[in-house]
Amino acid sequence: MSSVNYNVLGLIFASMHDSNIIELTEKRTMGSIPFGGRYRLIDFPLSNFVNSGIVEVGVITKSNYASLLDHVGSGRDWDLSRKNGGLHLLPPYSQKYNGGMYTGRLDALRNIWSCVEHSKAQYVIMANCDVVTTIDFAPALRQHKESNADITLIYSKGMYDSKKDKSGTILEFNEDSTLKNVLVSPAISGECCQWLEMVIIGKDVLDKIVHYADTSNVSSFTREILQNRKDEYKIMGYEHKDFFVRIDSTDNYYAANMALLDADKRNALFKPDIPVYTKVRDSAPAKYGLESNIKNSLIADGCVIEGTVENSIIFRGVKIGKDTVVKNSIIMQGTVIGNDCQVVNVITDKNVEISDGKTAMGSDLYPMLLEKNRVF
Repeated sequence: MSSVNYNVLGLIFASMHDSNIIELTEKRTMGSIPFGGRYRLIDFPLSNFVNSGIVEVGVITKSNYASLLDHVGSGRDWDLSRKNGGLHLLPPYSQKYNGGMYTGRLDALRNIWSCVEHSKAQYVIMANCDVVTTIDFAPALRQHKESNADITLIYSKGMYDSKKDKSGTILEFNEDSTLKNVLVSPAISGECCQWLEMVIIGKDVLDKIVHYADTSNVSSFTREILQNRKDEYKIMGYEHKDFFVRIDSTDNYYAANMALLDADKRNALFKPDIPVYTKVRDSAPAKYGLESNIKNSLIADGCVIEGTVENSIIFRGVKIGKDTVVKNSIIMQGTVIGNDCQVVNVITDKNVEISDGKTAMGSDLYPMLLEKNRVF
């Protein structure tokens, strides 16, 4: 971990873009979606802040946040259970509109602004949970200060396909690297500067923006600030050159998990010097039956495998019966698959039960999803 930086407050929006992947967020926030066999999506921004020396972090919730609170707890697993700084779970409701849910990033910020004001930090870094990557914010913060920017947007260059990427925001910059244009979900394809929805901003600048939002009754940071009022601020870009994936649909969620079976991509995300922390569970090691056969798969602890598993990600506590074949699938924690089953191109949410002899089959492009607690 970098040296502790009390001059920066990290803010995580745990529920931003929940509607893009409603099949998995109906009973949980975006941040608490399981990922990669043992993680939740919120583990990545939390770990990025801690690894960057940022130890004061606020998590802005919205609805269906019980599992998120259970996962993050006091923040101890991220070394955020502290007297100075630490983890703050911030309220999900908008006080301005009769206690209703907030409708955008600015609405959420003005609701929790009193918490931000009490922080001694001079800078705020905001991040969502739907972009999976590892990043050290220190170089980006250094550039932000040296360039005297009001706002720095962290982006990555990568291939964008409007037919597959449902919520991408594309940035265009002038020759002096200031922001030129912002395109939201444009109908284009090719290599673009994709905003990772990570923002570095001075607290005094953010204070003015939140005050403007409060008096003008606006809620969208992207539309109202980055598009409509970009000429009023010095907005710069910082390129993040490492691996990233965006979770903006069930299909992309499936593809992002499957990408971890590629050793190069897995190593690009999980680096020894930038660890990804998660809630520690005291599960027993996985058990493998005499006739089990495992190929190119990630198997978490607490599993009992008696069948064949190929090109799949198996979360904690999963049981797979004899003569059962699981291929190209994501099996979330607590799922029980009986004997003599065929499970191919399937995502099972938590605690699914697949009875003996059943066949569940999707496709590479359209995986089959079995919802939480379903008996199939």
